[in-house]
Order: sequence, then C-alpha cells, then structure tokens
Amino acid sequence: MKFTRLRISGFKSFVEPTELYIEPGLTAIVGPNGCGKSNLFDALRWVMGENRPTSVRGSEMDDVIFAGSAGRPPRNVAEVTLAIDNSDRTANPPYQDFETIEVSRRIEREAGSVYRINGRDARQRDVQIFFADASSGAASTAFVRQGMIGQLVSQKPLARRAILEEAAGISGLHQRRHEAELRLKAAEGNLSRLDDVIKEVETQLSSLKRQARQASRYRNLSGHIRRAESLAHYLRWTSAQLKASAAQEAMASAVAMVEEATQIAAINAGAIHGLSTSDITNLSATQFAALTATQIAGLADTQVSSLTASEIAAMSTTQLQSLSQTGIEALTTTQIAGLTTTE
Repeated sequence: MKFTRLRISGFKSFVEPTELYIEPGLTAIVGPNGCGKSNLFDALRWVMGENRPTSVRGSEMDDVIFAGSAGRPPRNVAEVTLAIDNSDRTANPPYQDFETIEVSRRIEREAGSVYRINGRDARQRDVQIFFADASSGAASTAFVRQGMIGQLVSQKPLARRAILEEAAGISGLHQRRHEAELRLKAAEGNLSRLDDVIKEVETQLSSLKRQARQASRYRNLSGHIRRAESLAHYLRWTSAQLKASAAQEAMASAVAMVEEATQIAAINAGAIHGLSTSDITNLSATQFAALTATQIAGLADTQVSSLTASEIAAMSTTQLQSLSQTGIEALTTTQIAGLTTTE
C-alpha cells in the first residue's frame, strides 16, 4: 500500500480545500517558517487516529479547526482525507479487494470526530489497527521527527523491541492483543457485576416468594372470612324470618281471639237483651257482677228499673258508666240508695 493523496479542508491554516499529491519517489515540501509545513505532518498523523491534542500541537482537539484570521471567519468543521493505493492487494480484510482506500476524519467543534473508511463509518480503533497492519500509524517510527534519532539510540531495549516489531509488521497483532485484553477485562467486570446482580435478584426472589405466600394466605383467609360472613348473614336472615313468621302467627292468633271475643260479647249482649225482667231479677249478685260493660249497656230501661238494690250495689264503676242516660233515669230511689259513694 502507498499513500497517494492527502486532502485537507479547514484544518489549522488550510482553510480552503487543499490536496497534496504524494508521487512515487521522494516528495519534499519546501517553504519559509510559518507556511504550514508542520500542519501537513500533523494532518497526516491526525487522520491516522491520533487522539492526543499535544501530539498535534494543541491544548484540545478542537484546536485543529481553523480559528479564523483578520480577513477570514473561523470554521466549525475540519476534515482530512488520505487516499491509499491498494493495487497490490496487501491490505488486510475486509479492504483487500479495493483498488483505492480512502480514510477520512471529520471533526465538528464541540461534537467530536467521525471516522470513515471508503465512505463507511468506522471506529477509531479500526482505523488504528488498519494502519498498524501496514506497519504505520500515528505513533509509528516511520514518522521521523526532530530529535527522534537520538531518542532511538538512547532508548531502552524494550522500546527498541517495539521498533523491530513494527518493522516486522506485527505491531497490528499487538494492537489486536491489547484490544482483546481490554475486552477480556470488560468481560470479567461484567461477570463480577453479573454475580452481584444474581445475588440481588435472588434476594428479591426470596422476598417475592415470601410475599406470594402471604398473598396466597391472605386470599385463603379472605375466602374463609367471606364464607363465614355469608353464613352469619344467612343465619341472621333465617332467624329474622322465623321471628317474623312467629310474630305474624301471634298476630293472626290475637286477631282471631279478638274476633272470637267480639262475637261472644255480641252474642252475650244479645242474650242479656233478650232476658226478661223476671230473669234479670233472678240473677244472683255474683252473676250480675260478672256481666261486662257491653252487656250492661245492652239492658233495656225496664230491665234496669227491675234491678234490686243488691244487684246495683254489686255493679262496678265501669258497669255503671256503661248504663245509658235513660237507664240511669229509670233507677228508683231504693236502687240509688244502694250505690256506694265511689260509684
């Protein structure tokens, strides 16, 4: 794979879209200080997945966006695209079948970066692994900066080993290994968290089982209570119905007795009224005292006048009050003399 073109828009001093063609052989960029030579180098590292603002000479990543000048307003978007020739099909899958591969990175102010490979969204890790497989990348030793030669000479053996591994083309494997280790650690964290969740769920399950037993017991007791209340209401209703039936029977019996007594009184009154004067005179004092007020009221005037003084004396106040006005006027002086003071 070979880099063929670098397109920059809104990145640092390159406010207008600018394309840098990288031809076969040696491509040199010559210019005075401050013309933007280092910005091209920063753009190349930035599109390869550089995530440290200090590596591109900024305090934060938004500093790579054109900040404006005296005659130009600031931009809110910066984008860098790197075109790679893959005619030799040395790219790793799934990009080995593409003739040309374009890797782009776009950043919006206060919104973060977006990576694309051949127009498809990709992760930063995917871009870094893609270049690591090609023995390149933002942190690759292929980028020789000022003072880097002396740093390589003075480095420890472990750091020199990383340089040799990159030269051997196995740095991408280390990237994948590191990513796999991160995934394993995340999986271990998830497993430990899963154990905590399982314990919490088991605690909740035991509590729910206890609540379910209490709810079942409550339903059973509620059913028993409803049946007992229904039975009690039925018994009270039955008792009230029996009492009502007994009261109706007693009332009917009392009505019958009243009717019977009325009939008997009417019969007796008629019988007394039909007695002759000699019959009434022959009644004893005890028999006459047994007469009711209704029977006394039925006596005729002639029957009243035939009463003896002893019979008048045997009459009660109620019997005397039942005499008619004409019956009282028919009383003789002897009969009136037989009355007591109370009468």
